[in-house]
Amino acid sequence: MNIVLFHSTHGPRPAVREAAERLRGAGHQVWTPDLFGGRTFDTVEEGMAHQEGIGREELLRRAVLAAAPYSERGLVYAGFSLGASVAQTLALGDHRARGLLLLHGTSDIAPNAAVDGLPVQLHVAEPDPFETDDWLSAWYLRMGRIGADVEVHRYPGAGHLYTDPGLPDYDAEAAASTWRVALGFLDSLGEDGPTGS
Repeated sequence: MNIVLFHSTHGPRPAVREAAERLRGAGHQVWTPDLFGGRTFDTVEEGMAHQEGIGREELLRRAVLAAAPYSERGLVYAGFSLGASVAQTLALGDHRARGLLLLHGTSDIAPNAAVDGLPVQLHVAEPDPFETDDWLSAWYLRMGRIGADVEVHRYPGAGHLYTDPGLPDYDAEAAASTWRVALGFLDSLGEDGPTGS
């Protein structure tokens, strides 16, 4: 599969490159756009301050420009936390999208969004301070209503960004399970799998 993988509010940390290499090792082609101009942050607060300074519209503009050269191939959009939010926004607006892999995050859904069976897989901590139970329940229902085929995988006791070995949230067992399930999800899409519309 052709995958575009967006980083979290911590920026393009080594964990993003490691994730891309893991996916490439499984036979996928992966691009990792840098939305922060190379800046990385050790804390969520620092990253969010930088993110807010850039602004949501500019972040999405950068993401669209980064993905555009590859979108005709039919992309799987993926991302970590903030990057998952970006990935969701782009996937729901791309009728050629092959799938959506969300790690640690979701986003608001545009009122006019509609897809045709777009495969979506979400991996999130339980509980997660940024993805509350009420929010996730509403998000899941809304994604179903717009035509997405959604799986949600929860990881009790894990920290928010539990797949990043360089952060305090890291949970090796949850991370290993996430990648095992996510790689299976990507394999299930296949080269002739469904596309969004």
